[in-house]
Order: sequence, then C-alpha cells, then structure tokens
Amino acid sequence: MFLLFILFLILVIYVYQKRHYDYWKRRGVYQVEPYFLYGNLKEFSNGKLCISDQLKILYDEFKNRGLRYGGYYAFTKPNFMPIDVNIVKNVLQKDFGHFVNRGIYFNKERSPLSEHLFTLEGEKWKILRGKLTPTFTTGKMKMMFPIMVACSENLKDILEKHVMLQDGVDIKEIISRFTTDIIGSAAFGIECNSLKNPESEFRKFGRKIFEAGKWKHLKRQMGNSFPKWFLDAIRINLVDREIEDFFMEAVQSTVSYREENNVHRNDFMQLLLELRNKGKLSDDHVSSVSKTDSNSRFYRLNELAAQCYVFFVGGFESSAMTTTFTMLELARNLEIQDKLRNEITTVLEKYENELTYEGIMEMTYLDKIVHESLRMHPPGSGIGRICNKDYKIPDTDLVIEKGVRVLVPILALHRDPVHYPDPEVFDPERFNEENKAKRHPFAYIPFGEGPRMCIGKFGLLQTKVGIVTIIKDFSVTLNKKTQLPIKYAPNAVVTSVAGGVWLNIESLQ
Repeated sequence: MFLLFILFLILVIYVYQKRHYDYWKRRGVYQVEPYFLYGNLKEFSNGKLCISDQLKILYDEFKNRGLRYGGYYAFTKPNFMPIDVNIVKNVLQKDFGHFVNRGIYFNKERSPLSEHLFTLEGEKWKILRGKLTPTFTTGKMKMMFPIMVACSENLKDILEKHVMLQDGVDIKEIISRFTTDIIGSAAFGIECNSLKNPESEFRKFGRKIFEAGKWKHLKRQMGNSFPKWFLDAIRINLVDREIEDFFMEAVQSTVSYREENNVHRNDFMQLLLELRNKGKLSDDHVSSVSKTDSNSRFYRLNELAAQCYVFFVGGFESSAMTTTFTMLELARNLEIQDKLRNEITTVLEKYENELTYEGIMEMTYLDKIVHESLRMHPPGSGIGRICNKDYKIPDTDLVIEKGVRVLVPILALHRDPVHYPDPEVFDPERFNEENKAKRHPFAYIPFGEGPRMCIGKFGLLQTKVGIVTIIKDFSVTLNKKTQLPIKYAPNAVVTSVAGGVWLNIESLQ
C-alpha cells in the first residue's frame, strides 16, 4: 500500500511538473525543453557547468533562432531571458518600476546579516540605497585610498618573497588575501594581516562564505528558485551561523571600542556610524538623506552589521577575481602588459613615484584593460529582477506576469559577437571612446545597470591598485600549472577558474 502511495505521489508530481513546464509554450514564447525537476539548469545543478556557461547555452539557443527573448525554467520556476538589449534596458532602467526587486531570499529574524542592500525590497531598499550612495562619492574613495596603499606595500613584500623562492604563484589566493586586508580594514577597522598570515580569522571566514560544497550549492539555488514561504517553513539559512556570529561580533566590538574611546577613522565603518548617529554624512551637501529623517538612521546594530557584511562579501571576492583574470590576460598578452607598464611608469613619475588616487584616475589604458577583463570574465553570472506588476513588452503582445523572474545573462551578452567581434580575443581598445560610442550601452553590464546597479566604485579602485602594484615592479608569465584552455569552476558563487591561475613572477628591479 505504501509503495502504491509513493508511486501515486510521484505520478502527481510528474503531471504537475509537465503542466508547469508548459508555462512559456502556453504564452507563445519559445522555450528550451526542460528536464524533470531540474528545469533547464541540469548541468549546473549537477556541478558540471558554472551557471554563466549554462545561461550562455540558453542565450545562444535563443539568439541563433533570431529571437528577441526566450523562456526557461530554474527548477520549476519560469524565467524570462531577454536577448534584445533594448528589452534589457527597459527592464533595468526605463521601466524599472515594474522590476524593482531582485527576489533573493532573506530572513532577518533568523539571519540578521541577510537584511542588506542587495536583498532588501521596495521602499526599504530605496531608503537604504539613498543612505549608502553618498558613502561612495569621489571624496569618500579618496579618504579610504590610504588603506589600499598600505595594503599594497604588504602585497609587494609577499610577491618579492615568491620571487626569491622561484616558485609559481597561485595569484588568486594572494590577491584574495590582499582584498581581504583592504575590505577588513575599510569595513571593520580591523587589521586582518591575511597577506602575512593566510590563516587569519578574516581570511578563514572569507573562504567559508564562498565554499563550493554541494549542500551550500543547493542552498544557493533554492534561495533563488523556491518561494519564500517554503524556505521559511524549512528554516533554511543562506548564511551559516558560525559566519553570522563572527561578523556580528566583529562589528559589535569595533562599534563599542570607537564609541567608548571616541575613535575616528577614515573608513566605511566610520561613515556608517555617522549615518546612524546623525542621519547624514557630515560633508554631504547634496545627499538625499535628510538629517531630520528618522527613518534614514541605523537604529539597530544588526542593520549596520549587515551593510558591513555585504560590503565585505561584495568587495573582496569579486575584486580578487577581476584582478586575477586581468593578470591571467596580461600574462597571455605580453605586449599589452608592457604597454600598461609604460603608462604606469609615466603617470607615477608625475607624482614622485607615489601611488595616488589622482594617478590611478589618469591611467586610461589601465581602465580599458580592467573593463575588457570584466567583459570577458564578469564576476557575476546574471542580473535577476522580479516583475512586481504585469508588464507588456513594447512592440509585442507578450505580458510578463507579476512574480516572474527576468534574468539577464552577463557572460552571454558580453561574448555576443554582434556586440563584440571576435569575443574570445582580449582587446582593451574595445573600450576606447570611439568603440564605446558605437556600441549599445547595455551590451556591457558587469555591475548591472539602472537604479539597482552594484555600487562597484570601491571594488574597481582596489582592483586597479592591485594591478598597478604588481605590474609596476614585476613581470608575469603563465606557469605550467595553469590549465589551458581555462574552465570556470562549476560551483563557484563568483566566476573563478577551475584549478586556479598560476603565474611566474619576476622582479624588474
């Protein structure tokens, strides 16, 4: 009897799934035939492909059929994929009011650190965005720049030791320690020393956040694909309790020490404390955050800690991978590496060989190189938005229904030969002013676009500081441990290389 019940249950689920998997067909939208339970993400779910590669396969299928958009399924959830960059623009910017939320699961009661800028929705997100945007002005970046310079000195010391040892360098590991030290200092006011000590607490917990185990992989997929009521019911936590406790304690101890000892430091934590205590930043004359707006203040430590946490998570791994991929491409393209070194030398001579914010801003070839690296190897897989009210796509009869996720696949868009001829070739001149003017602006979206785009200025700046520090004094070539052609790691949260990027480092001094 029990066996019959199980068979009946499986049959019911199968029939339900088959009906559910006809969603796009019934709406006249072409869909790739899904797999039972997996939807169209089977290889990704099984750990055989990274999500960027899986989405690119779907994108290419739609594109090769001459379609402006297509439909697919994440598990059982229908997702809409725009191919036409004008639709991408409408979703992310022009008609943003229909697509305000990312639809990422969080539960502030069980996981206080999950209530941050990336996950919040509606009016709460709008208020918080208004508060945090002024912390990333040019003035604030210049204020925190000395932290990056101090960490760059330690980076140089570590690389010199590897030169003496004459061994290959896992550049991603070195750069991850570098960005951990910068973010740890800027966000928490703590000297992490992970460059000198790879097993430091912040580096250890940084690794834990991005661990690629099967259970964590499954939880992340569920957080993006299952309804909130179900995830609440099974009491899933996307942030491990151990990680939660560590970061809450780090913020609490830092805040207590500063307030008890009247300590002021030029970092992100200090800016958050100003927002909590005053409601605005002391030198922001055009801030959208009013000093008298009581809703704009951080009253709870949890709110403040959550913003520090997402600053740390969003800042260290994505910047580390952008720097790593840039070093990979420079090691494969020695003429570009030499040209960049000449620019660095020329600019630094103007500033008495000191690394300055103004000097970094003058390095235009460096800027092109970083953007080309972000084009070829974007750290994020896609930009997801939930339709919060029915939306009719202009010039079509299709209505995207409330609750449907729209997913813009970044890698696929960046490797589309219509936008980028010979897309597998690393060519920084794609980002000179002439070529940028010819291209649709929404064909390049490594940080997203529109009101909800990532505040990526800090990460971009520390990436450039890391590259300048290395290329100024060292030459880099590929080590035989680097597996070519490179493959992206299947379970990685941020796009990374399977097997790592190993480089030979030689001193130029």
